[in-house]
Parts: sequence; structure tokens; C-alpha cells
Amino acid sequence: MTAQKADILAQRPLRLGIARRLALALLIVCTPPLAVVTAFGIAPGTAPADGEIRVAAEPIELPEAVPAGELAPRYVSQERVLRGDTVAALFDRLGVSDSKSIEFLKRDDKGRMIFRQLVPGRMIQAERGADGELLALRYFMNPTTMLEVTRAADGLRTQQRAASEAPRLVYKSATIRSSLFAATDAAGIPDAIAMQLARVFATDIDFHTDLRRGDRFSVVYEMIYDSGELVAPGRIIAAEFVNGGRPYEAVLFRDDEGLDGYYSLDGANRAKAFLRSPVEFSRVSSGFGARFHPIFNNWRAHTGVDFAAPRGTPVLATADGQVVSAGMRGGYGNAVEIRHGSGITTLYGHLSAFAAGIRAGARVRQGEVVGYVGMTGYATGPHLHYEFKVAGIHQDPLRVALPKADPVPARLKSKFLEVADRARATIDLVSTASAARFE
Repeated sequence: MTAQKADILAQRPLRLGIARRLALALLIVCTPPLAVVTAFGIAPGTAPADGEIRVAAEPIELPEAVPAGELAPRYVSQERVLRGDTVAALFDRLGVSDSKSIEFLKRDDKGRMIFRQLVPGRMIQAERGADGELLALRYFMNPTTMLEVTRAADGLRTQQRAASEAPRLVYKSATIRSSLFAATDAAGIPDAIAMQLARVFATDIDFHTDLRRGDRFSVVYEMIYDSGELVAPGRIIAAEFVNGGRPYEAVLFRDDEGLDGYYSLDGANRAKAFLRSPVEFSRVSSGFGARFHPIFNNWRAHTGVDFAAPRGTPVLATADGQVVSAGMRGGYGNAVEIRHGSGITTLYGHLSAFAAGIRAGARVRQGEVVGYVGMTGYATGPHLHYEFKVAGIHQDPLRVALPKADPVPARLKSKFLEVADRARATIDLVSTASAARFE
């Protein structure tokens, strides 16, 4: 029994306390010497047989060592789309000097969309090489879809993918002291959201003449993030604008065909069938009717309205329609004519360039860019000449009655009212906040 205990202790050395070590010493002293030898010896028949050890050598062919070269430098830059921006102008500010990449984007089915969807205020990010070549590009085509361009071994590739994060909602309120942009700047609201505000409420408020000191607004809008990085402002979700003491509300609602639109809280469509102005934040430099012609120095009928704006400012289609013509047109210079329903046509003259895809037969949506302000044809400075004809007869674009667009369909009214109730509660919360600068 004593030998078995000694054997166990020999096979399982333990870290013992002082008391247990003394007990072990007494046990060893009291144990016969033979038992101790047996405990620490090798069991009979278990010793390994003597064997011959051989070393085998086999040659292995190793690849030739090549010194690691330095990684090609990559420069990342980011810019905000400005009013009147073109892809070429953005590339220049981003430090990209790569005309082949622009030509590639024009030819590529996905890439060419960027030429038609440059929205002021949105961010565009580019990676370029040491010689200015484009290595990668990221731009949000809409609040949820990004155009991504990457350079592979065989050239540039494009894809449209969803943002990696859901949009974050921002709640802001501000008071007009001098202008809309001054108020939005003071409240930290992006210019792109300010321009959306002007478009959403343009059917009731003329932002050139109707703003009053003390007017106020509250707005809930999206900010788009991708991989934790702020990329661009998104859409207005709900808003209220109090102009001259009269409140106007708007809420974003998507119909059963997947189309977004802004509606009053009672379901009336905030949009009109036609925009009053095809150029945002411009000024009227010459009205409709008789005027003294600045080039021919005589009195002539002015069959449209002139909007003064910087060269390159986007010109928007004022309603859905089909392009009748796009090209040089005598004194109009570069001009686009669009046919709409009910015998209405509109014309956009003196353009510096046409938007991608604008040609005879093309379909356009309201608010889509059709060209850019210029001074081609008979013009003394950059401006847009805009005409509005009904059954071939010229009308004053600033005074002609513009019909409202369709309201929320009856089949969707209950769904809309749920959205409107939530928007009303949110607007009330934002408008009553004193600081009005929280997210």
C-alpha cells in the first residue's frame, strides 16, 4: 500500500503546502528503500529498443527572392457638389486629371447616371494616383444607392450598391433674419436641404419675394453615412414653413408604385404639374412682354422670361414630358423644347451645354436637369430664356395658372394619414424646442 502511494506521488508531482510536504517526508523516511527504487524505476518490458536514426535530405526548389517594391501612393479627396457643377469641374477640384475616366463614365451604363444626378450639397469622394489617374470614386445617386467606381487590372468598373447604414434623422428649426441660406447656415443645415425646402414649398412661397423677417421653419431630414463616414445629406422627411404667419406643412410619402412625393397633411400634393421656375435661386432679369432689345436696340415682344444665373447652373424640366428638339436654334442658341400634356410646350434657350441623354424623343421627369445656363445665341450675359406655350400661344410663365398635381389616391389615404399623424407630432416637437439644434 505504501509503495503504491509513493508511485502515485512520483507520477503526479503536486505543488504542496508546508504541512503536506512534511507528511510526504515522513512517508518517504518510513518507506523501505526497495519500495522507493520501485517507485522511480522503469517498469519491466517497457524500455525502448535501440534503433538506428537516419536523416533524409531532399532538395526543395524555392522561388527567387524579389525585393518588395514600394506601394503606389493613393490620395483621397472629398468635395461637395456646388450649384452649376459638372463632372469635369468636380474632377478638377478633386485633383483627378484623367480624361479617359470621364469618357469611360459617359460610355458606361451605370457610370453615365452621374452626369444627370449631380445634386448640390451631396459629397463625392475620389482616390487618385500620383499622376492624377482615377483609382476609385464614390457618389450617392440617391439617399440609399451609391455609385462606386473602382480600378481593376483590366480597367475601371462601376457598380451601384446600397449604403452600409440606414440614414440618420436630424431635427432642426430656424428663424429667417435675412435669407433662407443665412438661416440654414446659422442652424447648421446643409445647403442641399435648404434647396429641398425651397422646392418643397415653392408652390405656395416665392422664395425670391415672399420671405419675411421672423418667418420660421422646422425640418426633419436624413443624413447619409457609409461605413461610419458622413457621405451626403438625404431627403426631407417632414417640414413646416410659417410664412407671414401662415403655416405650410409637407410630409414625404411613397405610393404603391414606389414613387416618393411631398404632400400637405390633408393629402393634397405639394407639387404642381409644372414648376414655376426652371432655375433654382436665380433672379428674373427680363420679364414677359414688350421690351427694348439689348442687342437690336429696338422694341420687341419678349416671348418668355429671362432668369439670370451663373454659367453652368443646372436647368430643370418644369414638368414631365418628351423632348421635341435639342440643338442650335438661331437666336436662342443651344435650346431644348419639351412637349407636355394638354397642348403645352416649354423651351429653354441660351444653354452652354445639354445634359447627358437629352435629345429628340427622350422622356424627362419634372426637376430633371436638361441643360446648363450659358449665353449662346443672342445673349449679352449668362442667363436662361424660358418660354411657356399653350396650343402654340406664348403665355407668361410667371403668371399662367399652373394646375396642382394629383393628391394621395383614395386607396392609400388611410396609410397616408398614419404617416401624416406621425409627421405632425414630430414637427410639433421640433418647432417647440427652444434651441432647435439637436440630433
